[in-house]
Amino acid sequence: MRKKVTLACTQCGSRNYTTMSKKEAERLELKKHCDHCQAHTVHRETR
Repeated sequence: MRKKVTLACTQCGSRNYTTMSKKEAERLELKKHCDHCQAHTVHRETR
């Protein structure tokens, strides 16, 4: 079963993206564009 997760920028902390994840053991990390930082940064799953 997949759950909806929110991704937050590791630089500024803004929550920019939502996605579906089925892993429960590790937090999802993706490199995405942050509108606040104006750069591609790592975004980590928040709880």
